[in-house]
Amino acid sequence: MAASGEALTPSSYISHHLTNLSTDKLGLVEEGSFWAVHIDSLFFSVLIGAGFLWLFRSVAKKATTGVPGKLQCFVEMLVEFVDENVRETFHGKNPLIAPLALTIFVWIFLMNTMDLVPIDFIPYPAEQLGIPYMKVVPTADVNITLAMALGVFFLMIYYSIKIKGLGGFAKELALHPFNHPIMIPFNLLLEVVSLLAKPISLGMRLFGNMFAGEVVFILIAALLPWWAQWLGSLPWAIFHILVITIQAFVFMMLTIVYLSQAHEESH
Repeated sequence: MAASGEALTPSSYISHHLTNLSTDKLGLVEEGSFWAVHIDSLFFSVLIGAGFLWLFRSVAKKATTGVPGKLQCFVEMLVEFVDENVRETFHGKNPLIAPLALTIFVWIFLMNTMDLVPIDFIPYPAEQLGIPYMKVVPTADVNITLAMALGVFFLMIYYSIKIKGLGGFAKELALHPFNHPIMIPFNLLLEVVSLLAKPISLGMRLFGNMFAGEVVFILIAALLPWWAQWLGSLPWAIFHILVITIQAFVFMMLTIVYLSQAHEESH
């Protein structure tokens, strides 16, 4: 992972590589604006998602009942792995859950895998083309992880109201854990905080782990000479393979658990 050819100090190198290509950096909106869009995060997340859909669709179209190829075997094993986890964890009936879980696991895993791309492999050529910043790990951007978590949160609310009814959902918030009218304000405070904590923790957990991994790679590239960087980056990359897989799995499993809870009828 060679450092950029530009003469940067370690601190400026780190700062540069942790900066997103956003619309405010390009002067399209006011600097630091809430409405600034991280163009690189959106580009790579959409590109990876489209690649995932294309690959799985092509495998499905070419699937054979005879002796399958290696790619078909891998995809079938992945589908069976996710399906088994959904059957064991989700206790309702909803045909959306298994495809959603598969999409979440594969998409997040592929976005996480971008952390294994050498630090300057994409940003340096982009800089030569006049693109000042380029972060290639979408899940190291809190906007991406919280957006996915909010998507799960909205599904939780939707199915909670659909399965339990608006009244049942309101009673679940107002009468738990203490089933007494006088405790309703306390119950509401407790349950609303608990409900809001789910998407926040879901998104922040993924972001924190991936951002930390990205920082370690950048520190290795910034502080070590190019010929010695593999001594730090290779062991960390091998360990990071476990991290990126676990984080995709945890996000998927928590999504299944939360949606399973949303499908539980009130008593």
